[in-house]
Amino acid sequence: MDIPQVIYKTEALIAEDIDAYLEAHQHKSMLRFITCGSVDDGKSTLIGRLLYDSQMIFEDQLEALEADSKKVGTQGQEIDFALLVDGLAAEREQGITIDVAYRFFATEKRKFIVADTPGHEQYTRNMVTGASTADLAVILIDARLGILTQTRRHSYLANLIGIKNIVLAVNKMDLAGYDQGIFDQIVSDYSAFADEIGIESFVAIPISGLAGDNITNRSDNMPWYDGPTLVQHLEDVEVSVTANQSKPFRMPVQWVNRPNLDFRGFSGQISAGIVKPGDAIRVLPSGKTSRIRKIVTMDGNLDQAVAGQSVTLTFDEEIDCSRGDVIVTADDPPQVADQFESTIVWMDEDELLPGRSYWMKIGTQMVSASIQSPKYQININNLAQLATKTLNLNDIGVAELSTDRPIVFESYTDSRDLGGYILIDKMTNRTVAAGTLHFALRRSQNVHWQDVDIDRAAHAQQKGQAPKIVWFTGLSGSGKSTIANMVEKRLFALGKHSFLLDGDNVRHGLNKDLGFTDADRVENIRRIGEVAKLMTDAGLIVLTAFISPFRAERDLVRSMVGPDEFVEIFVDTPLAVAEERDVKGLYKKARAGELKNFTGIDSDYEVPKNPEMRIDTTNLSPEEAAELIVDTIVGSWSYTI
Repeated sequence: MDIPQVIYKTEALIAEDIDAYLEAHQHKSMLRFITCGSVDDGKSTLIGRLLYDSQMIFEDQLEALEADSKKVGTQGQEIDFALLVDGLAAEREQGITIDVAYRFFATEKRKFIVADTPGHEQYTRNMVTGASTADLAVILIDARLGILTQTRRHSYLANLIGIKNIVLAVNKMDLAGYDQGIFDQIVSDYSAFADEIGIESFVAIPISGLAGDNITNRSDNMPWYDGPTLVQHLEDVEVSVTANQSKPFRMPVQWVNRPNLDFRGFSGQISAGIVKPGDAIRVLPSGKTSRIRKIVTMDGNLDQAVAGQSVTLTFDEEIDCSRGDVIVTADDPPQVADQFESTIVWMDEDELLPGRSYWMKIGTQMVSASIQSPKYQININNLAQLATKTLNLNDIGVAELSTDRPIVFESYTDSRDLGGYILIDKMTNRTVAAGTLHFALRRSQNVHWQDVDIDRAAHAQQKGQAPKIVWFTGLSGSGKSTIANMVEKRLFALGKHSFLLDGDNVRHGLNKDLGFTDADRVENIRRIGEVAKLMTDAGLIVLTAFISPFRAERDLVRSMVGPDEFVEIFVDTPLAVAEERDVKGLYKKARAGELKNFTGIDSDYEVPKNPEMRIDTTNLSPEEAAELIVDTIVGSWSYTI
């Protein structure tokens, strides 16, 4: 096999002047790309070929060269291709690349990071992880098999994530007899699919990863192909950082630098545009404006900074700016909203629970977000829109999403940094989904808070008490409603203004449309939380008696009010005791299979970790429990100015 001339040139430069080589290498552009496709389409073989043909010039090897250039010499010893590919395959067998394997190599023109992702459908989330930072996707197709389900899935996801550069690598052409007709038919079939999902253009290259055809050198076996080799295309394609420099200036703030009282700077990586001292800027979401005074870096101040650079900016005027804010050009800012339409890739073993509150990370912004029941799920094979109430692992759907406060955003088609996000489970800290924002819902722009003269504080002062939500939680039959009722009677006798929301009573009206699935339970508590919050705005002490089995929803209600306005009372009754009481006969029905999704039997109850009070009903009567609750915390319910 011929060794590319670029290798000889590289070795000669290393041998002649290692400093010059390292300097040239340092200023090469970087391309991040992903390889994806179905199982056995040849991803590992292709990556092995790229590494082999580039002589394995890794970043860590370059550091070693810089440390001891005398050891480099002119050896230029080749690495055995078969051993290299066998090593990559062995990693897969050991499960190392079940996640995402990143490889590093370089040519004379450019440095590369390639993400090698699994081909199995159950690892769609791993493909999304690798693609999230990629500028280009190499989608492999076995020439003998043509377009498969995973070809469609990965193409759809690559386009969804915003990868504009698509390479259709028709692999194993050697096993297809280097037949042009087979290649042309695959390209035609893929073109039709690409049009359906909105891929505007792609580059199709017939290759053989094993034989090396059209990887680095042009193949003599396919004289009918006159396009670039794969490496030539990878070297010449425009990277996103360059393209982003022509967009309006955007910089999400990662942290605030204030080493002393005389300096206050705002640090982050510029995601788009160019900024110079004197430029007018706006800080979002506040909308405050100023001008850039200095662009500060470790190597000194700059006359300008561009997309991709990490810098610290200082302002002419002191205005509020903190982590999570976005510094933008003053005359062309992005939008600020709190309700959106979004495409979501669900990446967790547990299904999406509409209405549940998740952490949403978008750029440097971190907010609470909840998703409504999906409008539809997307069938990757035919792009049909399927009716669904939730999303399961690897499902892709479109849904409305709302955040607990306005965020700075742009459509994902315009900005991957301000339009792409991940969702994190608040209890487990697992990343459960990745998504892209389409647009803000009109109602988020048109519905505003109305100022009122009689506010929450005025209502509380009138009643002479501090508003509270007293949240009783526990198994069915634990005694929540009984104790809550007795507590309210005592509060009433003391002249307190209160209201009791009971689980069964609410389901006769406000929540009569909800069942007892996990998703419906989440929505049940979300609605109760909103009602309870409105009642505290009226200055009331609100008592609630709900099983409320999930910590996430109890914490959601806690977050709706002030830190001292939510009192969680765990009515702790063992399942055996609650089942023995079985006042309503529900446990008996659940045990007989007549009642599904019953808490404690076939639906989980998550015990509170740090409740304000724990009531052990095996040791206390309802009367004693109510007296203890009132005596313990009623003193904090008096309003003070």
